[in-house]
Amino acid sequence: MASVRFERLTKIYPNGHVALRELDLHIEDGELMVVVGPSGCGKSTFLRVLAGLEDITAGALWIGELRANALSPQARNIAMVFQDYALYPTMTVRENLAFPLKMRKLAPAERERRIAWVAELLELGGVLDRRPRELSGGQRQRVAMGRALVREPSVFLLDEPLSNLDAKLRAQVRAEIGDLQRRTGATMIYVTHDQVEAMTLGHRIAVLHHGQIQQVAAPQTLYAAPANPFVAGFTGSPPMNLFPAELEPSAPGEYRVRTGGQVVARITADRACRALAASNGVPTRTAGIRPEALRRADESEPGFPVTVLNVEYLGHETLIHCRPGSADRAWIVRLPGMPALEQGETLRLAYPAAGEVHLFADNPATD
Repeated sequence: MASVRFERLTKIYPNGHVALRELDLHIEDGELMVVVGPSGCGKSTFLRVLAGLEDITAGALWIGELRANALSPQARNIAMVFQDYALYPTMTVRENLAFPLKMRKLAPAERERRIAWVAELLELGGVLDRRPRELSGGQRQRVAMGRALVREPSVFLLDEPLSNLDAKLRAQVRAEIGDLQRRTGATMIYVTHDQVEAMTLGHRIAVLHHGQIQQVAAPQTLYAAPANPFVAGFTGSPPMNLFPAELEPSAPGEYRVRTGGQVVARITADRACRALAASNGVPTRTAGIRPEALRRADESEPGFPVTVLNVEYLGHETLIHCRPGSADRAWIVRLPGMPALEQGETLRLAYPAAGEVHLFADNPATD
């Protein structure tokens, strides 16, 4: 296995489109790095540059100790797993697994050793003589993983490998990929637009937007301390409530957070002053509150009213779409159980804990 390092890597297409802009990213040997972002953010170009299918405009790419800018795809020893499996339909599972080994002219005994190892690792022993059309979606995905594994590559690239699976199977195969990475210690780079996959699989996550990395962090850090409104709004399901907020002093040592003419939170003066200093004293900035940080207020505690716009009952929890004051943007509140609420009703929410209020210097991210 090998580490991967991008150093100020830029990719500009002939039409002038900047797909990747000065990427700096170090993926450790044996790490499962997830690269996540919306459609058009540069994920596909990221993979193609790493695999050697696209030339690099500027910067450097290192695979292990080798500078890979000019290396051919074959010389990079990288294996890719695609969302459509890319299996040969006329070949059996055994023949699909053997094909890349035959192309490398490995001896028959070595081919059989590797196939037996992969079949045991991925529980494919009972289907080696079947063809892809005779397999379930999960089995086909395991065969695609196995065909990459038998090559013993330096780096695995997984290009949205679960997109064609239903929700239940997606969760199962996702767990299998995580378990496989732990058992093999492989360096894996997993590209997806699905932030649930990113949060549950990655040792670290790189959030990509408009060809630039917004933040690289462990899932817990990414969720608890997003670097900017885009990361805050992209991670979490439902995502963070983002809104333009005004900071105004209230009691000694305290500031109020106001939006839509309504006070929705209280924070310490220290946090407010740091936020104001970061924006050169401008009192209006972007704030964010996670849906689960909001709850119904008791009669005796301070809070604020919201108007219920829609209610989604999910059994174990309920998602309340609501609006505080005259705010332009609706919020989502996650409440346990199935409270009886109706559209148009007024719901009173408690102020969130001060640490649950996120303040950003950027304007709200909407794209």
